[in-house]
Amino acid sequence: MADELRKGVTIGAGNAEKAAAQNETVVETSEEETKEIIRANEDDFIQGLIAAAGFATEERQRIEIIREGRLYFAFEIRPLGSEEYDKCRKKYTKYVRNKQLGMKMPEDTDRIKYQSAIIHKATVDEDREKLWDNKKVWKALEDKGYQIMSGLDVIEYTLKAGEKDKVLEAIDKLSGYEANLEEVAKN
Repeated sequence: MADELRKGVTIGAGNAEKAAAQNETVVETSEEETKEIIRANEDDFIQGLIAAAGFATEERQRIEIIREGRLYFAFEIRPLGSEEYDKCRKKYTKYVRNKQLGMKMPEDTDRIKYQSAIIHKATVDEDREKLWDNKKVWKALEDKGYQIMSGLDVIEYTLKAGEKDKVLEAIDKLSGYEANLEEVAKN
């Protein structure tokens, strides 16, 4: 059942069904009463905003790369903000000048580099330094014949395609992008 938004303030839950299930009260208010409640709770809202802004440093998820029952390595990821996703996309998108419009238009995105850049950016600093940006790792991979120019190459050579997809799904979920098709279909 889709959530319906009604004018007013819900106390204690996000919707009427959740409130009923948790034995909480939904109060419908007039516009003026709503403004008064918001003013009365302004400090709580401000504290909530400040706490919510710390998502990038506080939320983490451990990723373990396990193959055939053996743990190869593990690292932690953090959520990304929209600007970080956008920077990665722009960096690995080729642009061409459209002569008719007189402006640059995106032609193609290097999906592989873009995905590796997202994983690299979402990896917490200490793990990024130990794994992806570790010069000893670069040297060992170069000795095996791999061409390493950056941490993105380490990601490309060490993670299988399906593993990268699962890591990207975890990053997206942690960043607030829910891949629940049922919810999308309802809206």
